[in-house]
Amino acid sequence: MHNLSNVVFCLSIHNNPYICFSKNLLTFNALTLYYFYMKKISAILWMVAIWMMGLMPVRAAAGVPGRDLQSEKGETVICRGVEAHTSGPMLQVGQVAPDFHAVNAKMEEVSLSDFKGKKVILNIFPSLDTPTCALSVRQFNVRAAGLENTVVLCISMDLPFAQSRFCSTEGLDNVIPLSVFRSHDFATHYGLRLADGPLEGLMARAVIVVDENGKINYTQLVENISHEPDYEAALKAAQ
Repeated sequence: MHNLSNVVFCLSIHNNPYICFSKNLLTFNALTLYYFYMKKISAILWMVAIWMMGLMPVRAAAGVPGRDLQSEKGETVICRGVEAHTSGPMLQVGQVAPDFHAVNAKMEEVSLSDFKGKKVILNIFPSLDTPTCALSVRQFNVRAAGLENTVVLCISMDLPFAQSRFCSTEGLDNVIPLSVFRSHDFATHYGLRLADGPLEGLMARAVIVVDENGKINYTQLVENISHEPDYEAALKAAQ
């Protein structure tokens, strides 16, 4: 009878040199196994690296060619007596206004491109629940009523229901309230979300006028959020 205690069993794994098992001793080619598994690990690490690179922010945002959003710094404003900063720089006159999406009172998605061919006044503010914001909507409702081929979009983080209720109660028919509470593209491309301060997360106060061709011909970032915007300058730019 054969002495099975000394029988050696050989097993081939994925065309690699045999790994030999003995009842009392396990021997294998350590270098070959190391090379085999390191190739596998390297391939996995490369795939993970490529996947992570795909998640990193790209240089240009849609509608703003060549704009490096990650390296740009925001503007400084005064919010309730303290210094605060916006999430990005103010857009400049002459730039093409980036398209964005917002939600109207009917919970329908609306974009800036829907108003192509019209002059658009963007009245941007923190919330209708603050006196100055509510006043700005009333003022634009009255002052913009006589403008031809012009729409006034009142933009805030307020929920569409609250915006609709405010305009209905006030009888405001010459402005269109839009909520950007779920619009990441507006906050990204316009850089007007407050990055810190008492109203962090809400919009700063600003007015932007866009002409019929989609170009910006007027901007105002109100330095003190408690102050009203310059209505006359904005309306003049929209004429």
